[in-house]
Amino acid sequence: MKSYLFEVIIEPDEDVFHAYVPVLEERGASTWGYTKEEAIKHIQEVTKMVIESMIEAGKKIPQVRRTPMESQPVPTKLGDSFEDGVILKNTIVTITV
Repeated sequence: MKSYLFEVIIEPDEDVFHAYVPVLEERGASTWGYTKEEAIKHIQEVTKMVIESMIEAGKKIPQVRRTPMESQPVPTKLGDSFEDGVILKNTIVTITV
């Protein structure tokens, strides 16, 4: 098994939250949820399916650039606020396939 790290962007969208992985969005890594937590859960599931499909097709998997501080896998972080429509950035998901 191998683990991959991806940056996720989560944006409020009316009564739901839209979540996507910028480096995989054109391959379908985009979803939504009624809460931030649900959107993150869904994007993890969708991203795993996209990665599995890419591996089966022999495609190269893009990665988030890691800084020296990110030498360990980073769990999903939820800390930023959505007040006034602020976008949650710097959320990292770890996908293991």
